[in-house]
Amino acid sequence: MPELPEVEAARRALARVAEGQTIARLRLLHPSLARRVTPARRRLLAGRLIERVERRGKHQLLHLDDGRTLAIHFRMNGDWDIGAVSDPEPRFMRASLELESGTRVALTDMRALSTVELFDEGEGAPELGPEPSDPAFNAHTLGVALARRRGAIKPALLDQKMVAGIGNIYASEALWVAKISPKAKAASLSAHRCERLVQAIREVLFDAPAGRYWAKHEDSRWNVYDREGEKCPRCGATIRRIVQAGRSTYYCPVDQKS
Repeated sequence: MPELPEVEAARRALARVAEGQTIARLRLLHPSLARRVTPARRRLLAGRLIERVERRGKHQLLHLDDGRTLAIHFRMNGDWDIGAVSDPEPRFMRASLELESGTRVALTDMRALSTVELFDEGEGAPELGPEPSDPAFNAHTLGVALARRRGAIKPALLDQKMVAGIGNIYASEALWVAKISPKAKAASLSAHRCERLVQAIREVLFDAPAGRYWAKHEDSRWNVYDREGEKCPRCGATIRRIVQAGRSTYYCPVDQKS
C-alpha cells in the first residue's frame, strides 16, 4: 500500500504536469469509478483549469478554477502512469485524465480499489486530522485525542481523523522509535510519551526507506515492520508480530514497553 511519503511524491509528479493545465476530458474505465462521477459531471470538467494539486493525508486533490475539487485515493495498489495521450494505454488503467497539452495521466490499479471523486465548491475530502508536519499536531493535541480512546495505541494511530496519512507501516515504525508498545492503552500515554511519539512519527516519515517513488536509501530496511523472528536492531531481542484491528503489527517485546 502506498504510504504517505510515496503519495506525496506522486502528488509532486502530478503537479509537475497538471498544474496550470486545462482538462480535455476525464475517462473512468472501471464501473466502480464510473458510478462515483456521472457522465454529465465528467463532461463539465472539459475546459477547466487545474490551479493546484494538494495532498491531504493520502488523498490527492486537484483544485479547479470553478471551485470544484477532483479527489483521488490510491488505496492499496493505485499509481500514476504519466505519458502522452497518443501512447499505448498502460495495463490496468482504470481512469485517464487527458489534458489539452497532450499529456495523459493514467490511474493504474491492478486490484481496482482506487477512488476518484468530484466535489463541488465548499465540499472536500473526508474529514481528516492534522498532517504530521503541521504544528497543530503536537503532544498536547495528540494527548487530548488519545484520552477519548479505549483501545490500543497502534490502531488509534490509523484513525485518519486523529492524524492524516499515517499508515500501517509507519505506525509500527514510529512506535518502535518512540519505544512504546503497540498494545499500550491509547488513553494511558503520558505527555512525555506523546511528545516522543510525535517526534518519532515525523522522524520515520522524513527518513522513509525506499518505496516506489522513494529512493533516499536504496538498501535500507524497516526497523521492525515485516521482520518477525529477526533481531531488533536496537537491543537484539526477537521481533514479534501480532494482529490488531485486522492489520499486522511488528514490535520488539523488550524495547517497547506498555
